[in-house]
Amino acid sequence: MCDEKGCSSGVLIAFLAGGLIGAGLALLYAPVSGKEAREKIGDLTGDLRKKAEGWSGDLKRKVESFVDEEKSVIKAAYDAGREAMAKEKAKFESPQ
Repeated sequence: MCDEKGCSSGVLIAFLAGGLIGAGLALLYAPVSGKEAREKIGDLTGDLRKKAEGWSGDLKRKVESFVDEEKSVIKAAYDAGREAMAKEKAKFESPQ
């Protein structure tokens, strides 16, 4: 069906989204004034923005390291292929 990593990340995202929606509704229905509620919502969104920036930075670093690793693997395979081709070509060019 789906691998463990894909399913667990979907569940985690759904859990976080549900928590955020619940927190927002709790703030809206809490017995506080509109000004206080707006301040709380503003603080919450500021915190979420900071966390999202941190997550995006982590994700960017992970993707960059993955791409660098894949580039080195592909380059090594390419170089090995060129070397093997040169050896085979030398076999046919040398007198037997």
